[in-house]
Formats: sequence, C-alpha cells, structure tokens
Amino acid sequence: PPPPPTTLSLTPAVKRALLDAHDMARASGAGYIGPEHVLSALAANPDSAAGHILNAARFAASGLPPEAPDAAAPSKAERQRSTTTPTLDKYGRDLTDLARQGRIDPVIGREQEIEQTIEVLSRRGKNNPVLIGDAGVGKTAVVEGLAQRIADGDVPDILLGRRVVALDLTGVVAGTRYRGDFEERLNNIVTEIRTHSDQLIVFIDELHTVVGAGSGGEGGAMDAGNILKPALSRGELHIVGATTLEEYRRIEKDAALARRFQPILVPEPSVPDTLEILRGLRDRYEAHHQVRYTDEALVAAVEMSDRYLTDRRLPDKAIDLIDQAGARVKLRARTKGTDVRAMEREVEQLTLDKDQAVADEQYEQATRLRDRITELKQKITHATGDGEADEGQHLRVTAEAVAEVVSRQTGIPVSSLTQEEKERLLGLEEHLHQRVVGQDEAVSVVSEAVLRSRAGLASPDRPIGSFLFLGPTGVGKTELARALADALFGSEDRMVRLDMSEYQERHTVSRLVGAPPGYVGHEEAGQLTEVVRRHPYSLLLLDEVEKAHPDVFNILLQVLDDGRLTDSQGRTVDFTHTVIVMTSNLGSEAITRRGAGIGFGAGGTEADEEARREQVLRPLREHFRPEFLNRIDEIVVFRQLTGEQLRQITDLLLEKTRRLLHAQGVAVEFTDAAVDWLAQRGYQPEYGARPLRRTIQREVDNHLSRLLLDGRVREGSRVTVGVADGRLTFGTQGQEPAPAPAD
Repeated sequence: PPPPPTTLSLTPAVKRALLDAHDMARASGAGYIGPEHVLSALAANPDSAAGHILNAARFAASGLPPEAPDAAAPSKAERQRSTTTPTLDKYGRDLTDLARQGRIDPVIGREQEIEQTIEVLSRRGKNNPVLIGDAGVGKTAVVEGLAQRIADGDVPDILLGRRVVALDLTGVVAGTRYRGDFEERLNNIVTEIRTHSDQLIVFIDELHTVVGAGSGGEGGAMDAGNILKPALSRGELHIVGATTLEEYRRIEKDAALARRFQPILVPEPSVPDTLEILRGLRDRYEAHHQVRYTDEALVAAVEMSDRYLTDRRLPDKAIDLIDQAGARVKLRARTKGTDVRAMEREVEQLTLDKDQAVADEQYEQATRLRDRITELKQKITHATGDGEADEGQHLRVTAEAVAEVVSRQTGIPVSSLTQEEKERLLGLEEHLHQRVVGQDEAVSVVSEAVLRSRAGLASPDRPIGSFLFLGPTGVGKTELARALADALFGSEDRMVRLDMSEYQERHTVSRLVGAPPGYVGHEEAGQLTEVVRRHPYSLLLLDEVEKAHPDVFNILLQVLDDGRLTDSQGRTVDFTHTVIVMTSNLGSEAITRRGAGIGFGAGGTEADEEARREQVLRPLREHFRPEFLNRIDEIVVFRQLTGEQLRQITDLLLEKTRRLLHAQGVAVEFTDAAVDWLAQRGYQPEYGARPLRRTIQREVDNHLSRLLLDGRVREGSRVTVGVADGRLTFGTQGQEPAPAPAD
C-alpha cells in the first residue's frame, strides 16, 4: 500500500528565504525562482542556520552564474506600457502589478465590500465609490483586494485588464514652488487618466485631502477638488476614495463634489472575522520575524485588543499586537545570541591563557582554565543546540508574549491579563473582606453586582458597576473603592479620584468634558473624559458627590445609562469598562447618633433595620433627582464600626509597621493589651477609624524611630510592645521594658 500522505510544514526561516528569493528573481528580471535565488536568499539571512553556514564558508552570491534570459520575463511592449502614463507612474503606485508580484498581503473577508465596489465601478454614471469607515478597519485592504481580483481575472469583463493605481496627492503637491505647478501636474494626470480611462482605476487614500489641496490656503484658488469635478461629472475618471466618517464631512460641504461619489460603509469586522484575518496573515509575519505564532497567541491578540485597546479598531489593533509581539520575541532571541558570542570570545581568550599556563608549567592554573572552558562550551551548546536542531522552533509567540505587549500599552499588570478572570472574580469577595473590616453587607453587595456584570447578566452598554456609598467618615468607603480597583484592575493606581467639591459652581462643570468651542481652554481635554479615554479600565471615585453642582448630574445620567460621553472635541469616550463609585455623607447623622458601642443595625428586628435604612435614604431622595438615583446599580449603606472591628483595623494598620521593621531586620510584636489600648485611644465616633492611623504614628512609630536612631534597636533585635500603668512599653530582647515618653 502507498505510504500515508504527510503534511509539509515550513519553518519561518524557509518562508523568509522563499519570499526573499522571489524578490531577487523579480529584481534580476528572471521569470522563475531558481536554485541560485534560493541560495542567495539563504545567505542574505545570517540569523538562520543555513545563512550562518554559508557565511562561515565565505559564500558570495556574486560567484553564481548569471541567469539566462527567460521567455516568461516581461516583454518590451509590457515594459513600455508604463511609459504611456509617466506622470501618474511618478506620483502613483500600481497595486495591480504589486498583486501580481505577491507583494500585497492577502485580503481575508470583506467580500461584500469588494462586491459593492465592483458594482459601483460597473455603473454608467456616478461610478466613483468612496469607502467610509473608522481608521484601521481595512478600507485600503478593500482596494487591495480589488487589485488582487483584477490580477487573478476574477472580475467582470468590464474591469478585466485594468490597473489600480494609488495616487499620492501629497507627492503631487510637494515641490510646487510657483503658482500653476500643482495645476499643471494634476492636469497632466487627469489627461493621462482620460486618455486611458478604460485601463485605469485611480485610488485616492484620505480622499478629503482633495478639498483645498494645492490652493495654498487662499480663498477662491483652484484646488484638486475643483480640477477633478468636470472630469468626474462626465464620467471620464474612475476614482475609488477612502476616508473616515468625520473627514467625509469636509467633502459633504462641497455638494457639487460629494454628489459625484457613491459612499460605501466599511464596518469594523467582528472578533471571529478578525481571527480569520490574523490566521491568513500568519505566514507573512512568521516569515518576517522568523518566529512561530501559536493559535492561542492569535486568539489572545484579538480578544485583548478588543477588550483593552478601546480607542482603536479591529483588525488594525490586533495586527499591530502580533507584529510587535513577534518583534519582541525576536529581539529577545538576538539578545541571547549576543550573550553566546560573548561566551565564545571568552572561550577563545581562556584557551590562549590555558596554552600559556601549560607552557609556563602552571598546571593547576591550566586545569582551572580547562574546567572553565568546558563549562562555557556546555552553556553555548545548551543555548544554541536546540535552535540548530530545529530552526526557529524555540522562537514561539505565545499568549503571554501578547499579554506583555498589551500590558506595556495599557499599564495593566500581565498577571491580570493572563490569569483566568473567572478565578479572580470568584475570589473577589474574599479579597475585599481581607482589606475592608466591618462592612460585610457592603462588600457582598458590591461583589455580587460586579459578578452579574461580568457574567453577562447586566447591560453591556453600561459601566461594569455604579455604586453610591453612604456613611459617616472613617468607616471604609474609600478603602473599599481602593480594594475594588486592586482586585479588578491589578493596582490601586487604577483608581481615579475626583473631588466633587471642586465642581460646586456652574462654570466648573465644563471642566469634566472640556470647554466648548470659542471659550478659553477649548483645546484642553476634559478632566473626566480624558482620563477615561487614556485609561478605559479604571475605577472612578467621585468623592463627596452631594457637593457638586446639579448640572454635573446631567452629565452623569448619560454615563450611568449609556456608558459613553462625548467631550468638547466631539470624541465619544467609552465608560463600559469602568467602575463608578460615588461617596456621600448624606444621612450619616442617622448612623452616628446611635453611638459607637451599638453600631448601625446592631440587634433589633428586620423591621427596625429597614426603618433605620429609611432614615438614611430619606435625605438622599430629597437631595438627588429620582432619575439619577434610579440609574445607580446599588446604594450601599456603611455601618458604624464596633469595638471588635476597630481592634481588627488596628491590627491591620500595625501590620504595616511590622513589614517596615522586618525589612530592616527587626522583629516587633504587639501584645493583645497594646492592640486594645491603641484601638480605644484612637477611636472617635465622629471621625470613625481615621484617627487610628495618627494614633499609631504618634504612640508607636515615633518611639520606635528614636530607638532605631539611638542604637538601642538594631538589626537582629526583637521588640515587644505592651502596656503598663496605662501607657505603652517598648522592650527589646534581654532588656527591661522601657515606658513610652509622656505626651
């Protein structure tokens, strides 16, 4: 029986060699890719094992025999065809010819847009399509796909044999010193296109630049748009344009020019479509970087770019990710290659030293040098052996490499990107409980709201969560916001704090989104919109929100309901990846008047609990409008802290002192009596737990600082903090406890 068929897998270096050989064959005028081209391509790539061998053998491509002229080479008539449009060839690029040479990346998908473009080009009138879409969605790729279809003959008869030429309008304008130079160049191009209208399709990227191009900014001057209008109206030109929706408005202002074009919208591809695009481009990027892309890396590039790079569009941002990840992996490998060369130079030097030691009869020195040489050779073999055995096999772009690139661009830690989000979310409540003491209900409410959003059971067009924290000062409202930012986004630095007392006046409200046109500061970005546009994955803390001007809540209504906000520059900012936390002291009197030892909601029936909650919410309803409160996911009431909870907080604050002393080699232990003494001394009902930090600094940190500076406590010491006669005592190992100095 015949042997089973096998699949031939090409390494990235082989793909690179074949592409380079193709370019060399084209450059030499040969109509085929011969062994001499492949050999020259291998030698031109010193990073590959074959290139290393050829260069070591002093191989020179000039020693190869010259290629014989081939019958498949372009004929004289074909070479002369380009001279019939010399001006267009000077300022344009023939995409159809590049497609025949294989120098255009394959176009995956976009079948519908290419078909629409062909339909418009086949019309009798207004046969000038303009592709409209956001930057990076693939408008130019649609035209390249059209050029590839024409090169393959996969178009209607009316378009067969046509050339798609990309016109560089900025190149036409460049170098025009005197009035009339630009008009002369453009008229020559229009004449050449008109003469060969049945052979040419002109592509103008950034089509909006034709409005005003060449006019020099003078009113009434002739620009590119006015020169093209007559030829466009008579159907003598076939032009395909590409521009964004915002910039197309500049063309729409000139109605006479806009009516000559037929708009075709190019939407952003979906995540599955983008993944297919990356799989189609994989070979090109593997050949360029000489690495292998795992399928997990492509999936990670699409998903992470869609989720974290919200200010750009697919597939451009996903392609950029795999491109940069490939460059990053390749550069790391080259750095290792530099280390190998350094070790090889060291081996050469040690070999000379060893030979000299043998000549001087210093055999012990020679033995040590020999052992060092053997060790270095083993390291060199370990570093290079795998690569020579399976070229390029160790250079793999994984999902972790893509996550590192995203982390650099967004500032989100790599661990947060690569860790399974389900695991992080399921442990969210436990993580918050470790940071926030005495607010079990608040932690549970916040955790459940975030879980609902992440599970897809909440509206995807709203923020991840919006909360209003109520309670007196010092009960943990801000601390819970910090802990939530750390748990969701990997760092407390992802929390953006806005003090709403700075927005009490009507004229300060515009600072959130930026000053309107015509006002001072219009060019400056809004304080709210810009920070979210730059860091879409963040927690917004709007502190003391009740002090803001009522007009601020009109802005927040749109953010809380639609998850987006338009700044003064006309840019739409996405808030759907943010968590919005607002804090307020409204109704806190109903909590604090219950006393420190009782605590809000401590004891009593469920009806009593509901009545106390109603006392807190009543002033809230009087201050805020119903449509604002109705858009908040959860209104969280924080409880007054009890004595036991204050003791736990005191222990958490003392842990910071323990860590700082441990870094200096000093161990410190606080007795239960010392913790109780600090908790009782530092608690004030009207200020919550905030005075505890100041009390610890005054009673503990200050005295320990004196002990460290006067040398009584040094590295290796053990300090015990206790209580005697109503005061703290500080004793080191082997010494009598010393009382703290009197206040």
